Amino acid sequence: MIIDTPEVQDINSFSRLEYLKEVYGMIWVLVPIFTPVLGITIGVLAIVWLEREISAGIQQRIGPEYAGPLGILQALADGTKLLFKENLLPSRGDTRLFSIGPSIAVISILLSYLIIPFGSNLVLSDLNIGVFLWIAISSIAPIGLLMSGYGSNNKYSFLGGLRAAAQSISYEIPLTLCVLSISLLSNSSSTVDIVEAQSKYGFWGWNLWRQPIGFIVFIISSLAECERLPFDLPEAEEELVAGYQTEYSGIKFGLFYVASYLNLLVSSLFVTVLYLGGWDLSIPYIFVPEFFEINKAGEVFGTTIGIFITLAKTYLFLFIPITTRWTLPRLRMDQLLNLGWKFLLPISLGNLLLTTSSQLLSL
Repeated sequence: MIIDTPEVQDINSFSRLEYLKEVYGMIWVLVPIFTPVLGITIGVLAIVWLEREISAGIQQRIGPEYAGPLGILQALADGTKLLFKENLLPSRGDTRLFSIGPSIAVISILLSYLIIPFGSNLVLSDLNIGVFLWIAISSIAPIGLLMSGYGSNNKYSFLGGLRAAAQSISYEIPLTLCVLSISLLSNSSSTVDIVEAQSKYGFWGWNLWRQPIGFIVFIISSLAECERLPFDLPEAEEELVAGYQTEYSGIKFGLFYVASYLNLLVSSLFVTVLYLGGWDLSIPYIFVPEFFEINKAGEVFGTTIGIFITLAKTYLFLFIPITTRWTLPRLRMDQLLNLGWKFLLPISLGNLLLTTSSQLLSL
């Protein structure tokens, strides 16, 4: 059977077109995966640069200024240096636990970004139990810290891991009670529903005004979860060690460093979503409601403005934990546990009871 040349060309062009369609489909599958990863990476680099600049201003010294304009590439240079450093393993430690620990700490925090809404239609996974999924995922991170301390075969590292786990457990309970209060107010545990419940009443509908006690408890608990000063108990000055990450070097140490800033960013994003109205532009809406009616704007424009508003609120709030780190002294272990169990837990429980009572009376 003889096939004419034009028919062969048509078959080749058709197969080439099908191949291009498959490649195009694969690219579009990877785009939603790599876009959040790239955005999160840039966000972490921005936080590192901001912290160095703010700390330099507080201490009246010069911050990073040589790596790139205004030193904006300093964090990238430090990450590249850590990437090429030698990766050392303790000779008598548990190599598997030592290697898996940093990965668990980073992955558990990255999974929290699945439920953060950056806009009305921009959320990776809108779940009915979104905020409680975040609480459940964040409770996995202390396991990685314990594995790191135990796998190092260093008593000081192990003590640092135990301190980190005790600190995380102590402050997760008040944090969960504050989140439960927000869920009761919004009649939903979905992060998207919580933001939409606040946007109904504009600026005065923010949960910041409806839950001021819960807001303060949430900030303190999130600082303790992120192990930021004055709650960085795993790093003990009297022992001259860095806690559970003492024996780490190279990229594994870099993972712990990135995890702390990832946790700080995700905590600030949840403060924005739960208490500051999320993507809703409420402050200008009070003055010029016709111009800032984003819900009636185009989908692309509205999504872009929503992302910008969410990130603006998040980075403005970041000034609080960054300034706190370079202002307040470190607490002792007994002071930290007393604050968590004797003060924050009863206060958050009372706040939950008040919220429940107000919701029942309003029915």
